[in-house]
Amino acid sequence: MAKPNYQFEKRRKELEKKRKKEEKRQLKLEQKESGAQESPEETAPAEEKPVIQEVAKDRHLPV
Repeated sequence: MAKPNYQFEKRRKELEKKRKKEEKRQLKLEQKESGAQESPEETAPAEEKPVIQEVAKDRHLPV
């Protein structure tokens, strides 16, 4: 029976963690850049209220 190669498995896991960390970093950087380009008017909290009212209406709840 073959002996497991633990060093290979450890290296593979380390590379996978490194790849995921880099993907997260890129995603955060893209979100930060796109967030900086949007105007504050687009992200106003007033937009959230109609959504809450629609959900309440769908569930037959008082607003």
